[in-house]
Amino acid sequence: MKKYFMIPMLGLFVLGCTQHMENEPAPASSFSTEGKTVQVYTTADSADLRLKLTGEKTFAPAGQPTEVEIFVVVNPEKQFQTFLGIGGAITDASAEVFAKLPEEKQQELLKAYYDQEAGIGYSLLRTTIHSCDFSPGSYTYIEEGDKELKTFNIDHDRQFRIPMIKKATEAAGGELLLYASPWSPPAFMKDNNNMLQGGKLLPEYYQTWAEYYTKFIEAYEKEGMPIWGVTIQNEPMATQRWESCIYTAEEERDFLKNHLGPTMAKKGYGDKKIVVWDHNRDLIYHRATTIFDDPEAAKYAWGVGFHWYETWTGGDPMFENLGLINEAYPSKNLLFTEGCNERFSPEKYQYWPNAERYGRSMINDFNKGTVGWTDWNILLDQTGGPNHVGNFCFAPIHADTDSGELIYTPSYYYIGHFSKFIQPNARRVSTSSSRSPLMSTSFVNEDGKMATIVMNQSDQIITYKMYIGAQAVEETIPAHAIQTLVY
Repeated sequence: MKKYFMIPMLGLFVLGCTQHMENEPAPASSFSTEGKTVQVYTTADSADLRLKLTGEKTFAPAGQPTEVEIFVVVNPEKQFQTFLGIGGAITDASAEVFAKLPEEKQQELLKAYYDQEAGIGYSLLRTTIHSCDFSPGSYTYIEEGDKELKTFNIDHDRQFRIPMIKKATEAAGGELLLYASPWSPPAFMKDNNNMLQGGKLLPEYYQTWAEYYTKFIEAYEKEGMPIWGVTIQNEPMATQRWESCIYTAEEERDFLKNHLGPTMAKKGYGDKKIVVWDHNRDLIYHRATTIFDDPEAAKYAWGVGFHWYETWTGGDPMFENLGLINEAYPSKNLLFTEGCNERFSPEKYQYWPNAERYGRSMINDFNKGTVGWTDWNILLDQTGGPNHVGNFCFAPIHADTDSGELIYTPSYYYIGHFSKFIQPNARRVSTSSSRSPLMSTSFVNEDGKMATIVMNQSDQIITYKMYIGAQAVEETIPAHAIQTLVY
């Protein structure tokens, strides 16, 4: 029997500012915990706990931890990257499913994702530049063969996608950081004359394609939707049966420095962020070094984006590659741009390892220097789509379009343990665990409120202490659970 969890009405922590500050040196901290209260929110597989306030503890003096104790150490004096935000993608699929919902369910979904008090407070939003696999079919914003882009228009997006983006922005308080990614140039611009199955952008269309991005930005901003940035190409080393396009590292570098970067600047969009790579962690270091070691290309690149889909059977997420980039190029930003659980099956709506994949990735990504984290589709239907090539996947929330009901998966709550309590412009704080089954990260918000996330991957209930200096609190985390400690 499936368990459908409705969204809980949850607690506060609203900070208004969403402007990203670059990774300047961390300010000195004078964080005091003596006598302070810790609120503990828990989501667990073994009970119907979904982002529930499960306890309040008070810091008390604590001695030297022993070898047999399990503990998490948080050091607010050591702070790192500035937090950009967490969010998901509004694709054609998400928007079409959303349009099929009754009005009250539409409002519930918007509140679940974007409301800071009743929901989980998303602050980032990704969308696509024309079609992707989660579209009703392949399409572009121009007539095929229009090298001059004279027929450019976004009428397709006005039916479903733009209305949903506007409603999401309103639900988020009037501001979301919106960025866009292309899956493929129009077919006539590619050497395989096909938007699908990979292929490459023909050199004679490099400049035309660069101007296409600026046309998109101009059109969306005329609709009242500011564009924060773009990625150059979704998954540029994957030949997919859906929309895809291949760039070698050198080709992406040269397109950026000779076409996209200068064109964005010339058209008045030099303030928009350009994100390179937008693919998996395995090849990310090679791509980053190729682009960032070229000063003329690097000056246009805000940072590097990445996905979590492992491309070899070993399944190693390769988190260490992120740390290498952070060490080698500290002025560049790391942005998680896409992840979802593949191979959709409705029997696995409540499959707990799907949620733990989110928790594991988010903790490791943030601890390696990532500034923002963007899930894939925020909403899909009961088939894991719609998708025009049958590439059906999970979303944190699904809609049964026959009954009009929303289905909340555990992944939604795991994401919420981060997005609800960590606000844009927070700083990551040094955090360590004494046992591998416990994973942890911490952030301090601009108002001084701290959030420490602790995830238990094991089959055992674990009692642990969280130390800050000479003060500690003791807490118990269920097996296969995640907690956020707010103090």
